[in-house]
Amino acid sequence: MTKVVLVAGGQLEELPSDADVWVGVDRGSLHLIEQGIVPDLAVGDFDSVSLQEFELVQRKAKEVLRAQPEKDDTDLELAVIACFERYPDANLMIYGAFGGRMDHALANVFLPSNPAISPFMERIFLVDEQNVMTYRPSGKHKIDPVDGMKYIAFMPTNDIHLTIEGAKYPLNETNFFFKKVYASNEFIGKPISLSFDSGYVVIIYSKDRK
Repeated sequence: MTKVVLVAGGQLEELPSDADVWVGVDRGSLHLIEQGIVPDLAVGDFDSVSLQEFELVQRKAKEVLRAQPEKDDTDLELAVIACFERYPDANLMIYGAFGGRMDHALANVFLPSNPAISPFMERIFLVDEQNVMTYRPSGKHKIDPVDGMKYIAFMPTNDIHLTIEGAKYPLNETNFFFKKVYASNEFIGKPISLSFDSGYVVIIYSKDRK
């Protein structure tokens, strides 16, 4: 697997140091350069940087994909698609996806709704200081814990019957109730079994702020 770290323009904490590939999204490209990291790819319409800053990105990045401001996909969607085109085996770690505009944050949460991204959803991880977000398509899955994250939540994108077994708070046909987000569940020393028959589920690992 190729570890691709993608940096968007939202709120950023410490980045990992072991990426195989660095990708900047719009202003995230400038952030990488300011950290002394050469972007392997910079993607976006770059409407959030000045002309001088964009010229710096052009000089420093190994490859630049500049999009028109009027487009159907967000800059992050374009970057994710470009990453999997170049690195089909990638695990994609996305930083800076939150902490900015709410419409952008929600678009980032539902990245797999884009048909070009959907086949890769299980290899996409949105990361910030308190959360790791990933996805599962319809079917049966074993969900493993993430180090340092106490809680796990499940958000189905369709109004479906979700089955959760092996968790602190199981959900099945005997106790099913409908929620848009099944929050604050926990692991109990083993993987959690998750099953559902349509759409996809957003999985959110989280911990309390220190």
